[in-house]
Amino acid sequence: MNKPIIILTGPTASGKTAISLEVAKIFTNMEIICADSMTVYKGMDIGTDKPTSIIQNTKNKKQNEEGSYVINNIPHHLLDIVNPDEEFNVAIFIKKVSALVKEIHRRGNIPMLVGGSVMYIDAFAYSYSMPDVKPNIELRNTLEQKNTDELFSQLCEFDPDCEWTVDKHNKRRLIREIEVFLATGQPFSKQKHRSPLPNNILYLAVDREREILYEQINKRVDIMFLEGFVEEVRELHRLYDHNTAMQAAGYKQICQFLDGAIDLETAVAKTKQVHRNYAKRQLAWLRRNTDICWVINTPDAVKSMFDFLQ
Repeated sequence: MNKPIIILTGPTASGKTAISLEVAKIFTNMEIICADSMTVYKGMDIGTDKPTSIIQNTKNKKQNEEGSYVINNIPHHLLDIVNPDEEFNVAIFIKKVSALVKEIHRRGNIPMLVGGSVMYIDAFAYSYSMPDVKPNIELRNTLEQKNTDELFSQLCEFDPDCEWTVDKHNKRRLIREIEVFLATGQPFSKQKHRSPLPNNILYLAVDREREILYEQINKRVDIMFLEGFVEEVRELHRLYDHNTAMQAAGYKQICQFLDGAIDLETAVAKTKQVHRNYAKRQLAWLRRNTDICWVINTPDAVKSMFDFLQ
């Protein structure tokens, strides 16, 4: 077997971050690569449940410019590498993760991808061949004039499968997928040429009953607001316009509150709803993957890893 790679994913609020930290204490030669399309953004901490915000460790320190931190003595990579108004997409993710995996293997350690961006994870694990389409600024400016419902409706005409792969409330992502179709004549989902899962990758996902998961999501959102989520968004809202990473779940809803479009109670309720919807899409995506080994807790994950690494 080639040098091993571990994947630990699951729906939002399923507990994968906590499991990853516990696992990494047992397998002391592991380094974590954050496999999340939102934790790459600087300043978006509370709303993305970034490890640096939920772990109270005053000894955390930045290692280099590629977003590498030591958190509870465990190296974490791919955090805080771009500003919310900068481009980050699956092609960039694949390139950066591939480089990090090589570096970690070179150190004699095991890379563990941990996060909930399941399409990004699959793109790396199955060596998707992604369309190389450069940004079309004129087209993007035109599409920016439409709301998310209009964009999603337009995208569905091109790609009926987009309901399972795209957050219909994420304006940035909708525009990118339309941009790719208009440039290539093919839906983004049809251009992801997928290879078999390599035998050196263990693909784990945390399983949760939907009712329990939704309860955990609601609790986590309540904690986000207690930790100062509104204040975090207020500062970002001052620095960046809405057509950036500020379209992310929760951030968009608080921006609406700050703009006076909805009250805070509604913003909280909507934030919970969009996170529940996101978890539903994540589970639907993962359930279709027969390569996944499902785990429910740390002992499950540790056993699967021991068996795989033997």
